[in-house]
Amino acid sequence: MSPQGLVQANNPGEWQKVMRAEAPVHFDEARGCWDVFLYEDVQQVLSDHKRFSSARQQQGQQESLISMDPPKHARYRTLVSQAFTLKAVQNLAPRIAELANELIDDVLAKGEMDLVDAISFPLPVIVIAEMLGVPKEDRDKFKYWSDLMVQGVDISAGEDYQALMLEKQKAMQELYQYFGAIIHERRIQRQNDMISALLDAKVEDQHLELPELLSFCFLLLVAGNETTTNLITNSIYTFLEDRTRYEQLVNDRSLLEGAIEEVLRFRSPVQSMSRIAVMDLELRGQQIKQGDELIAWIGSANLDEQKFPEADTFIINRSPNQHLAFGHGVHFCLGAPLARLEAQIALHAILTKLPNLRRVEGHQPKVIASPIVYGFKDLQVQF
Repeated sequence: MSPQGLVQANNPGEWQKVMRAEAPVHFDEARGCWDVFLYEDVQQVLSDHKRFSSARQQQGQQESLISMDPPKHARYRTLVSQAFTLKAVQNLAPRIAELANELIDDVLAKGEMDLVDAISFPLPVIVIAEMLGVPKEDRDKFKYWSDLMVQGVDISAGEDYQALMLEKQKAMQELYQYFGAIIHERRIQRQNDMISALLDAKVEDQHLELPELLSFCFLLLVAGNETTTNLITNSIYTFLEDRTRYEQLVNDRSLLEGAIEEVLRFRSPVQSMSRIAVMDLELRGQQIKQGDELIAWIGSANLDEQKFPEADTFIINRSPNQHLAFGHGVHFCLGAPLARLEAQIALHAILTKLPNLRRVEGHQPKVIASPIVYGFKDLQVQF
């Protein structure tokens, strides 16, 4: 099965398992790139920037933190980190809890909901929007832009790749115009938001320039929304897949942190990252040429039987659990603490307020059509 086949499969792990066993480093003629499936190799491709570069520029796209190599990456990350500190993230906890409880309270009387629509999607969007100082009335635009940026093409549905690319490009221009206006306002009048903090950040008297500010806003919107939405949804889907897991968590909240880490491994919200070979090199006996693209399958690495005992079993208190869900090396996800915090708070609120939560019988959620992210478009639950 090709990666496009992933969009049909409820479980991308099936295809990846075959590839780990039969062709752990494999060149796909149709896509013109290498696929890498084993934990050890994926970790190496993600972290060895001297051999595997992140630097690429899509036409019409501003260079971003995830498409830079050191030393440039280090300067940019240091600047961004000044605004996106662990303390700044932890300070959001009371507001995240307030939002999570409000969202649940809004549906309590109905007795059922689409988890994605009611909680998993709006929570991270509101949090990121508030961090960036985006007004309430613009959140729908946010959803549209965010969804579009990670959307894959479902060939089986006859979708047109070119049309999607044009739509993405248009959305990106709209996004940059939108944030450009907010940045302009904050230059004149600072506020208590992330953009104001980014404008104040500096290294050796150097501030972020407008293109860098725009690309970080873009990264925060796409990476910060979609992946956290999928982490919350994938968690509830997994806990309800065998309802004893949900009951365990209702009765013992100390298991929640480890359970979230196991969801990150077992149903990784980010399935793949791409790198470019800096030189001719060999990987597991395969000759890779300078300039070749490699897709590091994080989702596959996290299910690698050689690394994780009983890899295809969800073990709620698995320890150790060195998954690669947030990447590895200098590109380890800057937003990991925020994603973990939002998932922890949202899931804690759901377990507390909806102890008798269950799936709506007979309803099969739709998998998101993307080889990059893994999650569900909807998840019907009742309580």
